Amino acid sequence: MNPFDVTVFHAINNLAGHVSWLDMFFAFVSQYSPEIYALLFIVFWFSLPRSQFEGRHSLILAVFSAILALCINVIISHIWARPRPFVALPHGTVHQLIPHAPDASFPSDHGSGGTAIASATWGKNKWINRILTTFTAIMLFSRIYTGVHWPTDILGSIVVGLFSSWIIRKYSRLFYPITKILLRIFHLQSQHYKESHGNK
Repeated sequence: MNPFDVTVFHAINNLAGHVSWLDMFFAFVSQYSPEIYALLFIVFWFSLPRSQFEGRHSLILAVFSAILALCINVIISHIWARPRPFVALPHGTVHQLIPHAPDASFPSDHGSGGTAIASATWGKNKWINRILTTFTAIMLFSRIYTGVHWPTDILGSIVVGLFSSWIIRKYSRLFYPITKILLRIFHLQSQHYKESHGNK
C-alpha cells in the first residue's frame, strides 16, 4: 500500500454508504459492465446505417482490443498478485458494495477492457464514442467507489487498455475479413460498400 492509493481510495470509497440510490447505481455499473458493453455493441451494430462499414469495423476492433487487454492483464497479475483493498485494509474500513473474489487487484480487468473498447472507436462515429467513453469513465470510478480496486489499479488498466487498442488499430486491416463475414451474415453489405471495396 502506498499513501496515494490509500488516500484517494478512501476519499472515493467513503462517498459510499450515504445515498442508497447512488450506491445501487455504481454497484450495478461496476458489477454488470460486461453485460452493458455487450448490449451496447448489439445496439450500435444494428443502429448504424448500412453504408457504415468502418463504423462497424471499429466495433470489431473494440472487441479484439478488449481481448488483448485481458490477456495482458493475466500476465501482469501473475507477476504481481496485489491484494485488493477489502483484503489489505483493516476490516470495517472499506465500503464493499459488490461481492468479489480476493484475487489479484492490479490492473483492473473491467478497466482495461472498458478502456480498450472505448478507445478503439475514437475517430469513428462520434455518438458511439461519446457513449462508450462516458460509460467507461463512470465504470472506472465505480470500481473504486464499490471498494474492489485501488486508484492505481484503474490508472494501470487505462494504460493497458490504450496500448491494446493502439496495437489492434495499428493492424486494423488484418481484421477486415471478420467484419466482412459478419456483414454478410447479417445482410448489412450495402451496394455502396460492394462498389467501393470490391473483393478486397
